[in-house]
Amino acid sequence: MDKSLLIVESPAKAKTINKYLGKKYVVEASVGHIKNLPKSKLGVDVDHDYAPTFETIEGKEEIVEKLRDAASKAKEVYIATDPDREGEAIAADIAEEIAEKNNRIHRVLFHEITERGITEAMQHPRAIDDRLVASQRARRVMDRIVGYKVSPLVWKTFFYGLSAGRVQSVALRLICEREEEIRAFVSTEYWSIVGEFKTHTCDPFAAKLFKIAGKELITPSKENLTEMTHKGTQEKYTYIQNEAEAQKHIEDVKRQTFSIASVQKRETRRNPWPPFITSTMQQEASRKLYLSASRTMKLAQKLYEGIELGPEGSVGLITYMRTDSTRLSDDAVAAVREYIYNNYGKEYVPAKPHVYKKKKTSQDAHEAIRPTSVKYTPAFVKKYLDKDLFRLYELIWNRFVACQMEAALLETTTVIVEGGQYQFKATASQYKFRGFLQVYDDASDKDADRDADEAEMANKKLSESLAEGQSTQLISVISNRHETSPPPRYTESSLVKTLEALGIGRPSTYAMIVGTIIDRKYVEQQDRKLYALDLGLELNRMLTTHFSQIFNVRFTAKMEEELDTIASGKNDYKTVLDDFYLPFHESLEKVSKKAPAIKKSLQVETDEVCELCGKSMLIKWGRNGRFMACSGYPACKNTHPLPEDQEKLQHLAGLKCELCGGNMLVRSSKFGTFLGCSNYPKCTNTKPISMGIKCPKCKDGEVIERKTKRKRTFYGCSRYPGCDFASWDKPIDRQCDTCGSPYMVVKYSQKRGEYLKCPSCKAEIEKTEAPAVAMAG
Repeated sequence: MDKSLLIVESPAKAKTINKYLGKKYVVEASVGHIKNLPKSKLGVDVDHDYAPTFETIEGKEEIVEKLRDAASKAKEVYIATDPDREGEAIAADIAEEIAEKNNRIHRVLFHEITERGITEAMQHPRAIDDRLVASQRARRVMDRIVGYKVSPLVWKTFFYGLSAGRVQSVALRLICEREEEIRAFVSTEYWSIVGEFKTHTCDPFAAKLFKIAGKELITPSKENLTEMTHKGTQEKYTYIQNEAEAQKHIEDVKRQTFSIASVQKRETRRNPWPPFITSTMQQEASRKLYLSASRTMKLAQKLYEGIELGPEGSVGLITYMRTDSTRLSDDAVAAVREYIYNNYGKEYVPAKPHVYKKKKTSQDAHEAIRPTSVKYTPAFVKKYLDKDLFRLYELIWNRFVACQMEAALLETTTVIVEGGQYQFKATASQYKFRGFLQVYDDASDKDADRDADEAEMANKKLSESLAEGQSTQLISVISNRHETSPPPRYTESSLVKTLEALGIGRPSTYAMIVGTIIDRKYVEQQDRKLYALDLGLELNRMLTTHFSQIFNVRFTAKMEEELDTIASGKNDYKTVLDDFYLPFHESLEKVSKKAPAIKKSLQVETDEVCELCGKSMLIKWGRNGRFMACSGYPACKNTHPLPEDQEKLQHLAGLKCELCGGNMLVRSSKFGTFLGCSNYPKCTNTKPISMGIKCPKCKDGEVIERKTKRKRTFYGCSRYPGCDFASWDKPIDRQCDTCGSPYMVVKYSQKRGEYLKCPSCKAEIEKTEAPAVAMAG
């Protein structure tokens, strides 16, 4: 009874904490949750105040018994699970299990795993917060009800194995609605004109035509065109609609005499960004480091729990990574201001520390994400971190240091050149003082987004000699064709940003959302962009049609707010769940009765006749997508791929079974498509579907499409493990003109779309230059 027991979630965290607490404490880990709702049933009594039934997670019995035993021998018990609602619920479950062994239980919160953070937390223990626990339980129950009640309905209408979720389905809705916007988008052609000018005192500079006869040239986006039709604005704006109109203006421009109408200088301040919260860290890690939200959170968890720093042992490098607050402690601000003064100079330290506004929905339970000590600079810790850990830590460090630095001062010079009815505008910007940009600069990100006009007009500097009234010579003038662009597809980063802005989800949930809808094959990710797949579009159509009250942005955001009111004590568990469940149950009852009709509405009748029984063939949904099946099912079980899929497999026509001589047919299973003998079940011969390309490594096997354990597609040799050829990129049967490689691979970029690249010499060609070869997959 001389020692006290401290319980944390993670063994890695336990190791770091043990170093600071000393011999008076025993530190044990629960290894995450010890209890959960049952797997095989709902586990929520909706008729009795939504009482949940929690069971010990399979495989956690030994851990629970170990904690009970350790509690029985301890002087006091301190539960230091993560300092959020999830951690509070885990603490409540642990307390329930060990209370009969030792009821001297205290809750402590470690916002950073450092000696200071641990000492401060141990000096301020408290009781478990029942309101936080109730808020987490309500969220868990709400999600369980949606999953267990709606998912079976989805199985009945589509196929077994799909799921619907309270937040995931709204995220899917956003992606699908954006996909439909893009598909419905009709681009509008417009033209811009750029001139090159000079005076007798300055070098040539570029300027873009921005006014004709007093009307400002605009991009003819849907919003701008709507604005132009409003009374009083149609005389203010215009745009050049086609090449003939552009050429007419160019010829007229050449006849004009130009002079400088005005020169204006304007100084602006660029203030630093706030320190990271969970969502902004995920967004920036995606944008700058190309890390997924889930990968970012795993790395941040390691940085929080502790990293071995040689002689210093295990050290927590960042504060808690699930937070929606930009608040910083006074000690942290004082330390970083001193660091900035010593490393960058007095002029980089603002007169007063920057304090950032908190959002209306912010719980403000923790500080922002920041380094735990300015002692641990990126240079200091680099040799102890792997590549991705270091990149994320450096990003967090730079954002934290920059947030307390002086603003940048930008001077922008704008020159208006006028001739006849035409006005051209030239701009150039220069930083007079870079301030925080010395540490955290996003110039490279913005450069990537510049269009052709901006590239041509990239005036690094405009001559100081330019003055109003100067005569100006037109050296050259060109026109550029443009088309309006559809709204951009979501990336994981922009989706998280949108969900946060709409009040949907919380810091602990963002990382799971995209992973779930990708795993279910509702969405796919190409070049970091999220594309709604046919299955996702159909499922979204079904959910939004029949559960319009539930799977919408407003209702989901309202539920998030109500869950927060449980934690604040303004509302109670049952009232919030009533507000959710009663309209949900009403919708569910109505839709359940229509399930057979909904399923039938998803089937498409075709003119094709079943070759086995003569009945018509239907297009249905299955585990591997849409396929054709006989309407005589279950009497006739004939199925085959869609006509467009069969076309992709033409290179397989005429293949014979090497065992019995029968025809090899394309068949489907839960593992995907494959070749099976037409004499099945007498002959059970099967083969993977080849892509029609000989393996470039062994020259004997053929390239086939395969899946990793996580369902990611890759391409390998049919002779595996005899041959270990593998490629993440899809091979194409096209010889490289440069080096003679027998195949090229399909690549994708935002600007070029799909193109081909040689895996050997890295030569690139447009996909249209390749002969059309139909490939499976």
